[in-house]
Amino acid sequence: MLTKAEISRLRNLHEKTHREAAGLFVVEGAKVIGELLQAGFPFLEIFATAEWPGCPAREGKVSRGSAKTGASPAVVIRITTTEMARISHFPAPSPVLAIGRITREPLPPGVLNRGLTLALDGIQDAGNVGTLLRIADWFAFDRVLLSPECADLFSQKVINASMGSFARLRVHTAPLAAAFAACAVPVLGCDLVGESAHALPPLADAVVVIGNEGHGLTAAVAACVTRRVTIPRHGGAESLNAAVAAGIVCDNVRRTQPRPG
Repeated sequence: MLTKAEISRLRNLHEKTHREAAGLFVVEGAKVIGELLQAGFPFLEIFATAEWPGCPAREGKVSRGSAKTGASPAVVIRITTTEMARISHFPAPSPVLAIGRITREPLPPGVLNRGLTLALDGIQDAGNVGTLLRIADWFAFDRVLLSPECADLFSQKVINASMGSFARLRVHTAPLAAAFAACAVPVLGCDLVGESAHALPPLADAVVVIGNEGHGLTAAVAACVTRRVTIPRHGGAESLNAAVAAGIVCDNVRRTQPRPG
């Protein structure tokens, strides 16, 4: 049985301050955890009820699904549905909850000059951040760069919305204006005014910047943009959702290039 201290520890990981203090994060849900295991994400612990299809017959270990990572199996701890209800933050608890270690990869000097980068300037909705990770993964962008003002990468909402993309992408957090200062490739800022995204040439090396949902690009980042791009409007809507806009622009950047692999 889970102790009161263990239940408190697991529940506290839903809050950013506790995640940062412990260096751990929590994610819940059979689908997203299955995707992350398949992508080889190195979970530390998995708490599962008998209803989880991946749950072993008794407490033990489960493969992470990817031999390429060289990671050891995660420890699986079988719990009851009552215990899961006590550690879950879902109205209807899922059959599985997993713990991972928070790791942040520093942005290497000059890396933005190679390949495609999706940069998020103050995207604060966790669902949008997760969806943007999936978009970067879908279009095989080389990396995602988050400004420090973005929603926490290790929040459950971000991870759930990103699905397995959370494990497949290189994600960095850094002040964008400083990172762009040494950029030698086009920095495309998505805006309501600019050249049509449909007129973009194929770009093997570039940065696509998506601004905050309500305020757009910050002044410091806008000053670093070398090309402003927009999606032609044909109706009366004031704007597009940040993730929708990113998907359209990323598609136009990729559209004439061969599919990777």
